[in-house]
Amino acid sequence: MIQWLKKVSLFDNLNDEQLDNIVRIAHRRTFPAGTVLFQEKDLGLTFYVVLSGSIKLFTRSQAGEEKVLSVVNAGESFGELSLLDGRPRSASAQTLEPTSVLELSSQAFMDLLQTHFDITRGILSELCRRLRQTNEQVNDLTFLDGRTRVLKNLITMAGRNGKRDGQIISMHMALNYDELAQLAGVSKAVLSDVLRELENRGVLQFGINEYRLNLAKLRG
Repeated sequence: MIQWLKKVSLFDNLNDEQLDNIVRIAHRRTFPAGTVLFQEKDLGLTFYVVLSGSIKLFTRSQAGEEKVLSVVNAGESFGELSLLDGRPRSASAQTLEPTSVLELSSQAFMDLLQTHFDITRGILSELCRRLRQTNEQVNDLTFLDGRTRVLKNLITMAGRNGKRDGQIISMHMALNYDELAQLAGVSKAVLSDVLRELENRGVLQFGINEYRLNLAKLRG
């Protein structure tokens, strides 16, 4: 389990002894695809580390329209914010595929932060990264056209979670078309047009729950 935690950016600066302290207070759970871990406005009592699979974080409008905010993959964490500020969840979380997580309860997690400053510093760094990412998303929605937003989202996801072999980056994709469109902030029609164009140019190739991004064609 310690080897898994070493892949989590939140715990980058921790040694094996400190990681063992985390393992001692954590519980591993596995969920099938489509499981809602918590709803927006719920009281935040648990912090999660993704071991395998992926989870979407999303909100719903009063009309019931869904907006995907981000996708959390293996080696990433979520749910810290409600534990730190004591406010209700700012988004809902749902598994996109069979997913294993480590759960840390609120009290145990806060006790851990009080005794291990390195963990606290790591969380502050991660929250700052997410704030910058949110600011960038707002900027993209304001100044970039739909085609550019779709392409940028694909490149960002490939850079974060893809496996590179020469000029080809392979990326596991658990999002469906609707969810990918929501993430890019475009309509499904715009997304389909952009993906079709990129596929015709050889920039993208699609497999089952994955895509391959050809950097050479992208630059061409």
